[in-house]
Amino acid sequence: MTYEQKIASELEFWKFKILQKPSLLSKVTDKVQKKINSVIPDKVHQAITTAIKQMVKAVLFGSTFTTSKPVTDLTLMHREALIKQKIENYKNTGAAEGGITGAGGFLMSLADFPLLLGIKMKMLFDIAAIYGYDVKDYRERLFILHIFQLAFSSKEESQQVFIKMQDWDNKAHQLPTNIDEFDWLTFQQQYRDYIDLAKLAQMLPFVGAAVGAVANYKLIEKLGKTAMMSYRLRYFSLQYAVISTQEENQKLNMGN
Repeated sequence: MTYEQKIASELEFWKFKILQKPSLLSKVTDKVQKKINSVIPDKVHQAITTAIKQMVKAVLFGSTFTTSKPVTDLTLMHREALIKQKIENYKNTGAAEGGITGAGGFLMSLADFPLLLGIKMKMLFDIAAIYGYDVKDYRERLFILHIFQLAFSSKEESQQVFIKMQDWDNKAHQLPTNIDEFDWLTFQQQYRDYIDLAKLAQMLPFVGAAVGAVANYKLIEKLGKTAMMSYRLRYFSLQYAVISTQEENQKLNMGN
């Protein structure tokens, strides 16, 4: 079995899990997350919303995360080997940061939220660059935000996001060429109520220190896997498109 065959099989299993109906455990988890959400003070929710808005603006309009240049002349297997190492590094960084802030109590945990957002987004920009995509193109930044949304949305919401991400390279050409024309505000409103609910437990009394390191590690791990699968989805979509074009050309040549 080749490397591409192996990851194609992994991708199909991931797609199946994304599109399957919510399990009982998933429904219970959603209820627990909503319960945690309900006991967090309004001022905390406002701070989180502000942090997310700032992150969205930074991704779409800023240059904070655009330091990585697209990697060229590497096989898919070598790209993904580099990406897996990157993810491990970010997981360890996030765990260390989460452990320190989690042990620091409520205020430190509140400060952890935007810090973790920054770590996650930097990782996604690095992953995009290693796959060979130029994040200076705002449409690639939108794809990154879709990855973020896919990883941390409810089951129903994530399925809708997944559908939007399919055949992305063809859809991206239909997006406005000017970033100012895109309704980014509506975009962030669609997922802000779902994102990172697991992290809210870090702000609760007595459990913050224990939750901090583990939650950050697991959240970054989930995001990293979601990113890899999302770019694999694009890779195989492009491969299939090339094969289809070649087959069409062969038919036309035979007809002539």
